[in-house]
Amino acid sequence: METERPPFDRSDWTERFRTIRALTGELCAPLQTEDYVIQSMPDASPAKWHLAHSSWFFETFVLKPGLAGYEGSDPHYAYLFNSYYNAVGPMHCRAQRGMISRPTVAEVYTYRQRTDTAMLSLFANATEDEWNRIEPLVELGLQHEQQHQELLLTDLKHMFAQNPLQPCYASAPSNSNGSRTTTPLNWLSYEGGISGIGHSGSGFHFDNEAPRHRALLHPFQLASRLVTNGDFLDFIHDGGYEQPELWLSLGWATVQEQKWQSPLYWENGDGTERMEFTLGGLKKLDPREPVTHVSYFEADAFARWSGARLPTEEEWEVAAGARPVTGSFVDARRFHPAPASPHSTKQPAQLFGEVWQWTRSSYSAYPGYRPPPGAIGEYNGKFMCNQYVLRGGSCGTSRSHFRSTYRNFFPPEKRWQFTGIRLAKDIT
Repeated sequence: METERPPFDRSDWTERFRTIRALTGELCAPLQTEDYVIQSMPDASPAKWHLAHSSWFFETFVLKPGLAGYEGSDPHYAYLFNSYYNAVGPMHCRAQRGMISRPTVAEVYTYRQRTDTAMLSLFANATEDEWNRIEPLVELGLQHEQQHQELLLTDLKHMFAQNPLQPCYASAPSNSNGSRTTTPLNWLSYEGGISGIGHSGSGFHFDNEAPRHRALLHPFQLASRLVTNGDFLDFIHDGGYEQPELWLSLGWATVQEQKWQSPLYWENGDGTERMEFTLGGLKKLDPREPVTHVSYFEADAFARWSGARLPTEEEWEVAAGARPVTGSFVDARRFHPAPASPHSTKQPAQLFGEVWQWTRSSYSAYPGYRPPPGAIGEYNGKFMCNQYVLRGGSCGTSRSHFRSTYRNFFPPEKRWQFTGIRLAKDIT
C-alpha cells in the first residue's frame, strides 16, 4: 500500500534549487569568456555547453510538461543542448560541441536565468496534484545538475592542462593532515556471506542503484586506505608500464598505442622530481596523496603487481555499510584529493570523496532492473555495456549528491575523471 505523501514544502524546494544552481555559477566564476567555449577532447564538453544543457534538462522534462503556458526558448536549443536522449529528438554531434560559438556565453546565462525564473514560478504556483506529478523529475534535474558540476570541473582541468601556460583554476589546497609521512596500509578482513546490495528505495536514488537484492560474497580483505602517489611511483620504478604480463590484453594494447608511462597529468619536471598538474596549477607530486586520473587498466595492472586485486562493487558496498559519509567532497573547495589521516588504519579510510574507486565489476543491471519508461529511461540503462563500476565519489562530487549505493561507470581506458585505486584480496 502506498503511503500518503506529505505536502511539499515550497520554501525548501526553492532554497535547494537556488543553492544547487548557484554552485554551478560559483564553479564558473574563475573563468574568462574564452574558457567557456573550448572543447579539449571529444569526451569533454565546453563549460558553456554544461550551463546550457543542465537548463535544457529542466526545460524539457519539467517546464514544458509541468508549467501551463510555458513557452520554450529558442527552438534551436533543443538540438544544440540535448545530450543523448533520442526519444526527445535529434542532437548535435557530441565531438563538435566546441563549434557552438553561438549562442554566446551571455546568451546562455540569459537562458539559465529564464529557466530559473520559470522553475521558481513553478514552485510557487504548482498545485499539490501538479507537484506530485513533476516532483521526481525536479529531483532528477537537481541530481543531474550536480553530476554536471563534477563533469564541469574535470573538463576544465583537462582543458587547462592543454594550455602551455597551464593556468591555475583555483588556489592550491593545503595538505596538512598532522603527518609528513604516508599513512600505513593495513588489510581489513570481512567474513563474506549473503548481503543486501543496492538502494532500499527510501529517498532519491538513480534507477541503476536498484532494486535491492541479495549477493553472495566470499571472505575478503580490503585495504585500509587508497593507493597513493608514492605507491604508484614504486610501480613505475619497477617497470610496471613495461611488463605485459601485468596487463589485460586490451590494456596493454592501449598502453602501447597511447604511450602511457604514468597517470594523466603527471610530468617529470626538471628531471629531478615529479610534478602534477592540478586545478590549483602545476605542483610537486605529493607521495601521500591518493593517485588519481588512472584508468581501469592501470588500476588492474597495479593491483596485479601488488599481489592483490580490485574489489567488486558488492565488497565495496559491504565495507561502506552504514559508515558516515565523510571525506573531501567538492563542498570543501579543495578540488584535489587529500592524504589519509595518520590515525585511519583500523577502519576503511577515504571510502568517500577524494577519488572514484575502480571496482572489478562490469556495469550491468541488478536482478529485476527495469529502466523507467520514456526518455528518462535513457539516463542510465542504455550504457550498461563495456564499462566498469566506480564507487565512493570524489573531490568533485557534492556531498548532498552522494550515497553509498551510488554507481558511477566509465569505459576502462578513461582517465580524465578523478579516478583512483583501492586494493582487495581473497581470504583463502
